[in-house]
Amino acid sequence: MLRSLMSIASLYEIYLRRCFTAAGLSPQSIAVDDETTIHYWGPTTKSQNKSCLVLIHGFGPMAIWQWRQQVQFFSPHFNVYVPDLVFFGGSTTRSGERSEKFQAAAVVKLVEKVVVGKKEKVHVIGTSYGGFVAYHVGRMMGVERVGKVVIASSGVNMRKKDNVALLERAGLERIEELMLPAKPQHLRKLMALSLSRRLHFLPDFLLADFINKLYSDNRKEKMELLKGLSLGREEYLNISPLQQEVLIVWGEHDRIFPVQMARELKEIISDKARLEVIKDASHVPQIEKAAEFNNVILNFLKGCS
Repeated sequence: MLRSLMSIASLYEIYLRRCFTAAGLSPQSIAVDDETTIHYWGPTTKSQNKSCLVLIHGFGPMAIWQWRQQVQFFSPHFNVYVPDLVFFGGSTTRSGERSEKFQAAAVVKLVEKVVVGKKEKVHVIGTSYGGFVAYHVGRMMGVERVGKVVIASSGVNMRKKDNVALLERAGLERIEELMLPAKPQHLRKLMALSLSRRLHFLPDFLLADFINKLYSDNRKEKMELLKGLSLGREEYLNISPLQQEVLIVWGEHDRIFPVQMARELKEIISDKARLEVIKDASHVPQIEKAAEFNNVILNFLKGCS
């Protein structure tokens, strides 16, 4: 108990939960089918005058750690829903499936059950691994149910060579060492690739605290999720264009998915695709450059140029 009370990561999570609550969201859970339960944050009171917006987090910490500034910004404009993907936060499944398509199917079921009515459309934003999921949500639900799609910092177009290059940049042998750090030195490498600013001053004990809080739960299942990815397995592209309007948002210094991948993705993801590159940001522009990130997306969703 004393260790938990002294944990900086635990105290910060309390702050994050209060931010979500202050934005008018509350934690909820629903069984989307006989095997899978999704935990999500959704509006305490849904407004009939607002469109619905789903924020899909990346690999690593649960959703509240990745979308704080977006929840606070977008809640006045949309009914915001923030699910934890399966095996993150409180979302679980008894299914043996582990692909990003399975994650997308769970999000689709959540949307159909609690987010929108039969005649409503939903907008979807996904970052990194969540961008893979958002892409498949757009494909599964089609233009009849998904209005606009935002893919942020997400190599939906990655090939096998991109995975090899990422491990070379990280100086690691296995992708799980980077995406599921178990040691402070591994978390330092993930941060160096994800952030434009180097945080050399963080001591090992603090990094160990965050590893214990953010990366210790469901490690076996999360490793299975990494192995279950269908994207990036081959040397050829295996994606089809989306029919929706698509906004691609990228940090110019992203070292997880370099910005040239964003330029290629724009050409293949949709005839209605736009690309916005955010300066002085890396893999998490929603955190590093939140105000610019939020305004670019709001203008896109609201139809402004």
